[in-house]
Parts: sequence; structure tokens; C-alpha cells
Amino acid sequence: MKRRTLFGALVATAAAVGFAGTASAQEFTFKLHHLLGAQAPAQTNMLEPWARQVEENSGGRVKIEIYPAMSLGGTPPELVQQARDGVVDLIWTVNGYTPGQFPRTEVFELPGVFVNDIKATNLAMYDMFEESLKDDYQGLEVMWLHVHAGQALMTVDKEVHSPADLAGMKIRIPSRTGAWVIEALGASPIAMPVPEVPAALSKKVAEATLLPWEIIPPLKLYEQIDYFIEGADQTRFGTTTFQVSMNKTRWDSLPEDIQKAFSDASGRDWWAQVADAWRAGDDFGIKMATDNGKTHVTLTPEETQVFLDTLEPVQQRWIDEVSSKGLDGAGLVQSAKDAVAANSQ
Repeated sequence: MKRRTLFGALVATAAAVGFAGTASAQEFTFKLHHLLGAQAPAQTNMLEPWARQVEENSGGRVKIEIYPAMSLGGTPPELVQQARDGVVDLIWTVNGYTPGQFPRTEVFELPGVFVNDIKATNLAMYDMFEESLKDDYQGLEVMWLHVHAGQALMTVDKEVHSPADLAGMKIRIPSRTGAWVIEALGASPIAMPVPEVPAALSKKVAEATLLPWEIIPPLKLYEQIDYFIEGADQTRFGTTTFQVSMNKTRWDSLPEDIQKAFSDASGRDWWAQVADAWRAGDDFGIKMATDNGKTHVTLTPEETQVFLDTLEPVQQRWIDEVSSKGLDGAGLVQSAKDAVAANSQ
């Protein structure tokens, strides 16, 4: 009898320990909110691997729940404020959806600063973050920043080989720097988050869009776009900056070992790896477009240079804009170019 009692006690104790272990295995749960669908490469190839790495680093004490397609409510331009207010713990979003809030980081979007090297640009942002970019992110703890493969032109039914071919067209843009690009090219910019692009094209609100190839599959843009246009040697006309950030108060509340689980998953090597994921997604996207009978237009080096020359004033416009608000615009442009060059292969 005593033996049974002892055995029962041991079983009960083991069960209790097991239960406690399970409960403590996920002591910290985080909600990560973003704008694209669950099958978008940004989630499957970037957010999910990163989240799993953080969880693994924490020994199972962290759980990151990903909520795609604005499923926790709000619109994409509200994501930054949702994180700052603590409505959600983590966000992945486009910096340019909240124009003017990330002026230092914005330098990397400019044509001529970004040309075609995702990895060099991501690593340049990493190298400049603490000294030059961090002040953009009040109320946030940045996990990482990145760019996509760059702004290519996608036109519904018009093949383009020069800025003159775009005159008067209505073109969707992702950010104010994108708007300046379109204006420099003589077209009319229309701002909207990327999930709204298919409807805008179908309703002829926009005749073209600036986007990377990566977004072609999730938005099925091959159903609406005939021409996919980029410069020679994958040259693009600027890019878009993104962030994955945590509410700063939540971050500050975490014990050091949990912070380390996040930091170790978000180091310099990861910023580089993210670039590889976006390049692969871009290659996959344009292949899907051509497999569906659409035309991939690669401009000649001479045609590309005409575009780049036409876009030169965008840099100065940006310098004047941010300098009027007390930033060293020219210095940031030069520092960004130098950092990209230092990280170029």
C-alpha cells in the first residue's frame, strides 16, 4: 500500500513537473502583425524562419504568433503606431507607409543610392544603424531593416523604353520617394499600400506600378500586367525600406536572455540572409510572369542611363527636404553610398 502511495506520488509529481515545464516552455508570447497574406514569400521565407530561430534560441520559452493580412485590424499605414502603442508586439511593414517618420533610413530608397544590390544595402543599413539611423525609431526596438530588390516598372499594356513613354501615365507608388521618382519621369503618382494594387489596376485607377518581381505571385499580377520592365544588370529605380520592430516598452520588460534570443536571430548575418531570400523571391516572381506569357523587358545600358540621368534630381530633392528639418541630407547620401560600396561584392 505504501509502495503504491509512493508510486502514485511520484507519478503525480512527474506530471506536475511536466505540466510546469510545458507551461514555462512558452513564457513569452508575441503577436507579429503584417500586411501581406500568409503565403507571401515575406512570411514563408523571412518572417517564419526568423520567428522559429528566436523560439529555438530561447529554448522554447518564446512563442511568436504571426498574424498576416492585417488580421488583427487596421490598415497597413497604421502598423507602426500599433507597435508604438503596444496594440501588437511586433510588426513587419513598409517604412514609407508612414511618410516622413523615418527620414534617415529613407536615404537608402533613393535612385543612385540603391541600384541593384539588396545585400550591400541591407548591410549598409546595419553598419549605419546605431550611429545614423536609430533616432528614426522612437518607441520601437528594431529587430532588423531591409530593402526589396528595387522598384521595377510594371505596365498594364504599354512597353516602355524611355521616360518619354511614361508621360502622363498614372502610376502606383509605395512611398514619397517613389512619388518623386514618378514625378521626375513625367508621370502622375498614386499612393496606396500594395494589397490595393490589383483592384487599382483592374479599375484603371492606375496604369502601372512600381514594385519588385517578388510580389508578382501573391498578387497574381501576371493576370493584369503585360510588361515587366527593369534596367540593365537588374538596375532598379530606387527601392523600399522595411522594418521588423517591437514595441519598446515590451522589449525593455524582457529579461536579458530573452532579449538575446531575439538579438542573436537578428544579427548582421541575418540581414544578409534576408537579402538572399528577397533576391530568390524576385527571380521566382519574374519567371512566373514569363511562364504566363508576359514580357520581361530589360533596358539596354544606354536606355538605363537615360532613366538614371532623369532621376538624378530626386536625390537633391530629398537632400533639400530633410536638410530643411535639421538633418545633414548630403552627408547621409554620401555615407549611405560609401556604406553600400563597402559592402558590395
